[in-house]
This record gives sequence, C-alpha cells and structure tokens, in this order.
Amino acid sequence: MKFQKALILTFLFATTSFFAQIEEQVLDNLVKETLTTFDVPGISVGILKDGKIVYAKGHGVRSLTNKKDMNENTLVGIASNSKGFTCFALAMMVDAGKLNWDDKVRKHIPEFQLADAWVTEEFTVRDLVTHRSGMGLGAGDLMFFPEGNDFKTKDIINNVKHLKRASSFRSQFAYNNNMFIIAGEVLKRVSGLSWEEFIETNILKPVGMNNSKASYNRVKNHKNIVDAHTRAEGKVIQIPHDWSETANPAGGIMSNIKDMLTWANFLMNDAVTKEGKRLLSEQQFDELWQLQTPLKVRKNDSYNSNFRGYGLGWFLTDVKGGYKQVYHTGGLLGTVTQFTMIPDLDLAIVVLTNQMNGSAFSTITNTIKDTYLGYENRGWLKKYGTNNTNYLKYNDSIKTSVFARTVIAKKNQNLPKPNQIVGTYKDNWFGNVIISHNGTSYSIKCEHSSKLFGELLPYNQTTYVAKWNNRSFDADVFVQFSFDEKGNATGAKMKYIAPITDFSFDFGDLNLKKQ
Repeated sequence: MKFQKALILTFLFATTSFFAQIEEQVLDNLVKETLTTFDVPGISVGILKDGKIVYAKGHGVRSLTNKKDMNENTLVGIASNSKGFTCFALAMMVDAGKLNWDDKVRKHIPEFQLADAWVTEEFTVRDLVTHRSGMGLGAGDLMFFPEGNDFKTKDIINNVKHLKRASSFRSQFAYNNNMFIIAGEVLKRVSGLSWEEFIETNILKPVGMNNSKASYNRVKNHKNIVDAHTRAEGKVIQIPHDWSETANPAGGIMSNIKDMLTWANFLMNDAVTKEGKRLLSEQQFDELWQLQTPLKVRKNDSYNSNFRGYGLGWFLTDVKGGYKQVYHTGGLLGTVTQFTMIPDLDLAIVVLTNQMNGSAFSTITNTIKDTYLGYENRGWLKKYGTNNTNYLKYNDSIKTSVFARTVIAKKNQNLPKPNQIVGTYKDNWFGNVIISHNGTSYSIKCEHSSKLFGELLPYNQTTYVAKWNNRSFDADVFVQFSFDEKGNATGAKMKYIAPITDFSFDFGDLNLKKQ
C-alpha cells in the first residue's frame, strides 16, 4: 500500500507541475472557447493546489454594456454557494453552546409551523439545511424570486405552513431555499446579529475574504462587479441584478475568485486561518461534511462515484478511486457559479460566470478536475456544447409551438367570455393573482411580486398562457382554469411551458381559488 500510495503521489505531483507551468495557455484557450460556445460574456476561474494559487484569471467582459474586462477581482453573486457559509455560522453557534443541530426549530422560532402538525414539532435545525423537508423542489421560492416581491422573513415563516407535502418527511431530497432563509433567522435569534453582520464579522473578515460582502446591497464600490446576463428570445442580453435581500442566507454573498480561493484554502486547512486561528472545532467542522441526505448515483457516472448526497450546506460525493469531493453550485437570474474541493488532493476549483448557463462551469470544472485525476481528454466542451445546443432548440421548439397555437386559439368562438374568468385568484401562501380584461385582451399580474405581470393568451377552451412581460424570466406558464356548472371559473393551476424554466419559478405549487 505504501508503494502504491507513493506512485499515486508521484503521478499527482507530476500532473500538477505540468498543469501549472505548461497547461496555462491550454486552459486560457478552453475558457475562451467556452465563452463562445455557451454565449457567456464573462468567466473567471481559479485553481488552488497544495495551498497555492496556480491559476486565477478572468476572461471576457463583466458587462455587455461597459465591455470592461472580467478579472480575478471581479465581484460575482455566488448564489447558493452561500449555503456553506450559513451552515458554518450555525456550527459556530453549536461550538458556542447556543445551538444544537438537533434542536427543534420551534425552540428558537416558536411560531414556525408546517402543514403537518407532527412534522412541525419534530423539525430540527439540521432538517432546515439538508433539503429533506418533504416539500417539493423549490417549494415557495416565489416568495423571494424574482426580486421585487414584498415578502419578508416573517411572511415566509408564516406561509410555509401552506406549502403542500410532496413526499414523507426526511424520505427524499428536494432542494429548498426557504428552509435556509429560516435557518438564517435561527442564526439571528441565537447570535443577536443579523445573518449579514454575522457572516461578515465572524467569517469573511477572519478568513481574509476582504473584498467579499454578505449581500449585493452591502457592496459599496461597484467599479469591478458583474452585470447579470441571460438568454431571452434567442439572444443573450444584460439584465438587472436580481436577488431578494430576504433570501441572503440561501444565496446572497458577493465574492470573487481570489476570495473564494482563500475560502477554499481555509476549509481545506481544517477551518484554520492563515494566522493560525481556528474558527470551528474539529468536531463541528467534520460534521459539516458528513452525509445527511442521500442521492442516487447515475449508473454510468462519469467519475465512477459510489455515493452522492448532501451534508450541511454542501453536496458530497467520491470521484475516481474514492477521493471525497465537496462541492456546490449556485444560480441567480443572470449568474451561475461552481465551487469544488477535493481535500484529499488539496485541490479546489472555482468558476464564476455572468450568464445563467451551467454547461459553461461544468465544462471548465470537469476539464480541470480530469487533469488532476489523470483522465484522458474527455471532450467536455464538445459534449456539453452539443447537449446545450440541442436543449435550447428543444425548448425553443416547444415555445414556438405553444405561441403559434395561441394565435389560432384567438379565433376560437367557444372561448370563455371575459366575465367568466376575470377577477382575483388567491393562493394561501403566494397571495392574489389578478386577471383583467381591457376590452380587447387579458392581462395577469401577481399582487405581491411586482415584476410578474404580462399577457394572458388563449390556448384552448380551458387553458390560457401567461406570457410575462419580462422576457428574460423564460418562465411562461399554462394557466389551467377549472369551471363550475355555469361555466364560471372557480380556480386555476399553473404549469411550465418549457423545461428550461428555473425551478424557483414554482408556479406549479400554486392552488389559485377565485375570490
């Protein structure tokens, strides 16, 4: 075993040296090709190996408007990569004796209530951050997504009791941002500081992440920050930054490549800062990377993984030969990021982008990771590029077909009359959705989410299409009405038109009743 280990270490040393000294141009070219292939304005990439930064560069532009270069100091919203910070902060409170992972949530938030009374009483802080609530994917995300809604943390705590169960408690993984928002409230109540203050004072500053902030609104200097971009109507456009401050514990942190590599180095140094200060006990740090909620491994997994799941704020898996990988991704409207660590190899890879296409960060991360793991070139750029092109064509074809049918449906003489469907429709957790008619056309708007308004187009005699005015959302939905015996609408359900719709547009969870 010692001989075998020596051979592995020798190979890895050789690979690392080769990559760091000779392959830099190859990586430069890969990132540039990735920019073009996935139509991403800017990408910054960082690699940390054996405690040293071996690559930290930006490519492309931080904004299609100002055309300024993306670089290693450009601030980007890291989105759900913030969840690891939230769990680290909670672990610090465990060390301080103010919290236990298995505390019932109601011990700290007595008003917390879910749809099921037993689950309410049994729900723990650990359950908040492990995506095993029993609710569906992205349940309730419309309370903070997109930006412009008026829901506050207290509203989310009050409204989660109306979110329906999709599976039994603790039986399945289903990504849930609202539970992290509530976890942020737990942190606030036990620490006496807001989530933002705690993260900046007790983690970002001590770790040495000097350019990072806990939220977009706390960034004072905007000279080197990305603009968000997304594909709308077949073309990549710049869009406003979009993130509700209410959801900061789930994804609010702004950072850059240099600071995220500092974070990686700190984590792989067992939560000890460069100055030698331990911020978390060994016991609690180890707890963060223990599997809590299992996930299936695909049969033909690309890295021969044996397990996959979620820890406390982190995804966990093994790659080639049993190396433990700790990782997360993040996505805002117009920004996606990926953060990957393989502690056994003392390796971290960070990719920050300003366009919401995850194929771009997967291409770069996998190509870099393969180099250190000793894989032959597996052509990730071509593979993901082809898949991306086909996926976009597929989604575009669905939307084209649907809207073509709405044009034909306008001539249908059997459509409901305006008085049969106009009015206010209420969902218990989302509030009112108002359907109006101006004499020639229908409109739809969401009372508590100011950016969600648009046209309501006929599709057939019972179903219409909500076409949101903000085309960058790419989240148009079918609105399927139910009618009483007199032909008057009594309620409505919503359903995505195309699978590309971000799961946080959880219109499918609404149960709208005519008022």
